[in-house]
Amino acid sequence: MSCVAIEPRLIEVPAGSFLMGSNSGADDEKPVHEVRLGAFLLGTVPITNHEFKIFAGETGHPGLPFADDLNLNHPDQPAVGVSWFDAVAYCNWLSNITGGAYRLPTEAEWEYAARSGSENNIYPWGNRSWQELPELHSRFDSGPVRAGSSQANSWGLHEMGMNVHEWCSDWYEANYYAVSPTANPQGPRDGTRRASRGGSWRHMIKITRCSARSSIPPVMQYADYGFRLVKIQKSE
Repeated sequence: MSCVAIEPRLIEVPAGSFLMGSNSGADDEKPVHEVRLGAFLLGTVPITNHEFKIFAGETGHPGLPFADDLNLNHPDQPAVGVSWFDAVAYCNWLSNITGGAYRLPTEAEWEYAARSGSENNIYPWGNRSWQELPELHSRFDSGPVRAGSSQANSWGLHEMGMNVHEWCSDWYEANYYAVSPTANPQGPRDGTRRASRGGSWRHMIKITRCSARSSIPPVMQYADYGFRLVKIQKSE
């Protein structure tokens, strides 16, 4: 089979530690706790419709459920209507054909990257409320913006906290932070919902704080759910 897969543009997120969660957020963001992470590579934008179409064409995997929706199907928009299982299948396929090791980010990795080195950053850009940024207010009227069209955070990551919810690898548990290990937490061993992070173009609150958590059952295919990739070393 001829393969024309596109590897995502990645930035290196340095190893480090941070205080995860928020004492002023929702109950599932508490308690604030220290997390230590090793270095990893993270996609600068979510996987796009163009990239997912290549995957589906190469593998016979079902295409996206909103492929005919003109508000959602531009090649450069994030791929939406992706279940957690679809996202994992994409990771496995890209790993197999490139020899890399791709997976979804953990909640801890996602939040650490969104804060871009400053645990005091409430939003990916800092502490100014998104309501104070009028240039963001009308950007998500009928669908997600094209991937990479928003200003990146200080680590070069676009649309963190906005545009689409992004699947994480973890099972979701509201009280997990009370028992989370300090080093490279992977989430609970099992559950019924998978964790996700980031804002949603179709919600009234379109921009989320770095610490805000969300989750849905992994089979769901919503028009505001997408994913970005982590690339790791094979020895991890």
